[in-house]
Amino acid sequence: MAVRACGLIIYRRLQSTPSSKVTDGIEYLLLQTSYGTHHWTPPKGHVDPGEDDLQTAFRETQEEAGLQASQLTLIEGYKKELHYPVRGKPKTVIYWLAEMKDCNTEIKLSEEHQAFQWLKLEDACKFAEYEDMQATLKEVHQFLCSKE
Repeated sequence: MAVRACGLIIYRRLQSTPSSKVTDGIEYLLLQTSYGTHHWTPPKGHVDPGEDDLQTAFRETQEEAGLQASQLTLIEGYKKELHYPVRGKPKTVIYWLAEMKDCNTEIKLSEEHQAFQWLKLEDACKFAEYEDMQATLKEVHQFLCSKE
């Protein structure tokens, strides 16, 4: 059976200048793991017994980034499921999209991560080495652009 994990792709909107497009001010939160290859990823983690997927996504975000569900707005209409092998075993990761209510809220990392960055789409794609994560970030950005 596939390992199952869930997380949130979190973004914030910086104050935009009147001449800029709204989507120019969007930055995505990526966390750098303190283990393995120190890859960059949105907050995510394994589903605990008795938890539903969305509960897992919010719990992991609280544990890994110190963000409470009350500090985020879940964006309706976006959910992404990724499938890839980890050490030869199938893994499924489900992401939802959430916006920071206050773009200045402090991020508090757990021991699982050693750094975080707020990144515009282009930089976020460079930090997220995996192609499926890059494609997901681009898809999220298109989704947000289409909602404007």
